Amino acid sequence: MEQKQRKKNSFTTMVIVTLLLVVITAIGGIVVFRLYMGSLKDIEDRAQYDRYYAMIVNNRKDTFWQAVYQGAYETGLSENIYVELLGDNLSDNYSREDLMRIAISSGVDGIIVTADDSEELSGLIDEATREGIPVVTLYGDNPRSTRCSFVGIGSYNLGREYGRQVLQIASRKKNLKVAVLVSASAQDSAQNILCSGIQETLDMEKDSEMQIEMTLVSVDNTNTFAVEESIRDIFMEEELPDIIICLNELTTTCVYQAVVDYNKVGTVNILGYYDSDTILKGIDRNVIYATVSVDTMQMGQYCVDALSEYHALGYTSQYFTADITLISRRNVSHYLQKEEDDEK
Repeated sequence: MEQKQRKKNSFTTMVIVTLLLVVITAIGGIVVFRLYMGSLKDIEDRAQYDRYYAMIVNNRKDTFWQAVYQGAYETGLSENIYVELLGDNLSDNYSREDLMRIAISSGVDGIIVTADDSEELSGLIDEATREGIPVVTLYGDNPRSTRCSFVGIGSYNLGREYGRQVLQIASRKKNLKVAVLVSASAQDSAQNILCSGIQETLDMEKDSEMQIEMTLVSVDNTNTFAVEESIRDIFMEEELPDIIICLNELTTTCVYQAVVDYNKVGTVNILGYYDSDTILKGIDRNVIYATVSVDTMQMGQYCVDALSEYHALGYTSQYFTADITLISRRNVSHYLQKEEDDEK
């Protein structure tokens, strides 16, 4: 009798466990489906617009990318086009490639994506083209693919600007060590072109008495914590570089914080990237030597212009280059005042 009761209890337990697994699987499927569908506007909402473009960027929470998106979004609205920052409402587990697949399978009218030379991204861009979806590469390029246009900055000219700032600092101290923080994960040539611009400017324009040693330091840009770890390693070295050149907003902010935390203000000069409120205040406090501001609104506008021109004509310009401006102690007050005015 007891044996029959044990068998009955065991069977009941198995049934309950099975039912629980079915329920959990069903709930999980519903959540995933809703996340997937929630990544795009509803069909009813999309019908209000003539076209629907998806923008896919790395570190979409950065103020830099938010500003670029705002430029694309506002330009799109003026042409009755909806531009969505794809994945903005999803978890960070979705990679750029995953979001590309979502955009392609959803049949968007155009894709704007931060790119590199990876084979996987080349294949996805080519797949989008075969499906009749034009792709604009943003900031980084993938020239081997069938992308219709590239929107970025003049990497060589940007490198030249950094080089000139290094020479200004070198006028006060003849022997300098310069560290350029490059992305460890980047697979595009833009970084190499930029670094060539820096090195060639130093070689051509430096005083014969100047000794300037430039090194490239790889930084893990996977997330904020990884960047902070990479930069902390630099500040743990016995000999710090005299100048650190940062090539994106996140590394600029992290190096700025590290210089303050390690009490190296006045010892390490920072050449930054972008003009966020934090970076501008760093310049005003004489912690950051200078930064390069990119016209983010223009960059976003060019992305939409390229896609719209391609839809209208079947072709568009191969390259669009956004303007850059140097911000230093000399003119930072103008930008701080502008931010205050914008907040009013």
